[in-house]
Amino acid sequence: MNNTDENIIRTVAAVIRNEQGEILLVRKQGSDTFIQPGGKFEPGETPRKALTREVLEELGVSIIEDAVAYIGEYEEQAVNESNTRVRAKLFNVKVQGEPTAQAEIAELKWIHPDQVDSVNIAPLSRRYVFGQDE
Repeated sequence: MNNTDENIIRTVAAVIRNEQGEILLVRKQGSDTFIQPGGKFEPGETPRKALTREVLEELGVSIIEDAVAYIGEYEEQAVNESNTRVRAKLFNVKVQGEPTAQAEIAELKWIHPDQVDSVNIAPLSRRYVFGQDE
């Protein structure tokens, strides 16, 4: 492993908005920080396949395939692992159905951009999804 890849977790993450302009965040069991839905790649998965699988596993809903737009790839300090960074491919996503907490997800929260300071949000989501620095 070379220095540029050391302690980097590669993930996909969904940015899901509702009609009120709020963005869906999730909190994993054992964590007090909210993050975007998504997760790590399984061997051989494309970003879209990983995104579809993670959204179904974590939220119990399907992605509307023609309503997915790549935002970009961003990197920040990981919240649940010390000395580790997370590098996420972010996608705007629309889903079918009402998201509910599944698998390792303890809580869902819809956050309006003007409510960012009222919630413990991961640095990557805070900076690149909500456009706020800590």
